[in-house]
Amino acid sequence: MGAYIGRRLIQSVLVVFGVSVLVFFLLRLAPGDPVSMLLAETASPEQIEAVREKWGLNQPIPVQYMVFLSHALQGDLGNSLFFQQPALNVLLERMPATLQLSGVALFFSLSVAIPVGLLSALRRDSFWDYFGTGLAMLGQAIPPYWLGIMLILVFSVGLGWFPTSGRGTIWHLVLPAVTLGSVLMALITRLVRSGMLDVLSEDYIRTAHAKGLPKQVVIVRHALRNILIPLVTVVGLQLGALFGGAVITESIFAWPGVGRLALQAISARDYPLVQASVLFISVIYVFLNLAVDIVYVYLDPRIHFE
Repeated sequence: MGAYIGRRLIQSVLVVFGVSVLVFFLLRLAPGDPVSMLLAETASPEQIEAVREKWGLNQPIPVQYMVFLSHALQGDLGNSLFFQQPALNVLLERMPATLQLSGVALFFSLSVAIPVGLLSALRRDSFWDYFGTGLAMLGQAIPPYWLGIMLILVFSVGLGWFPTSGRGTIWHLVLPAVTLGSVLMALITRLVRSGMLDVLSEDYIRTAHAKGLPKQVVIVRHALRNILIPLVTVVGLQLGALFGGAVITESIFAWPGVGRLALQAISARDYPLVQASVLFISVIYVFLNLAVDIVYVYLDPRIHFE
């Protein structure tokens, strides 16, 4: 396993390097000048050029990238043009809010999807099956940005049950977490239902029932365990998607996390902050994939790394 993890780590580093190249060059190909956005309209050309020289924006783009890469290898992702402090520090300040929102969204998704998916499979073609299937279809069909706005209008503005935006109490988490976790909830519901339907028709399940094992034991220890690998795969990959999807959700609910910060940085053309945000999300994606591969071995001893 050590050799496999070593190869995957090398691949992960190459992927992150490729992401850094794409983000760096694409940002600088976009129209607009970040210095002009930072300074007042009355700034003279000499003042603009002085700021460009201070931040190294007057150098050729390949030279700028080599400077960025050399600093990044030392843990320095540059200084935010807007906040006037290290971009990594700004990112780490917003990290707890995004981790909190993503964690609650994941908990909501699993706590709803697994029971509903199991009930749909065990009560096939019943009301509960139609209910679970309909819920999954709605979860994947409704765009999160529309769902978030509707939740605010109904439960915040109309009923006054939850705050409209911000972060503070546990009630501030409810609507953003439901919005962010709705797509994942729908995906896991369908996965659990289809996986359970396949497993319940296997011979070893009928054998377990014939041996007189309680129904709960057969479902949990025999059936549910065999859908854990696809379930872990989806959850592991979608954890990264939660961070990416948090950009829209955090903007709708004014949640002070990394997603909203990235959107603000893009609007302000804050190159270092955008690069730090995208690199962080890409690193999460890459290493979650590696963690999922390692978890496979503990879920199914028949799997071996080659």
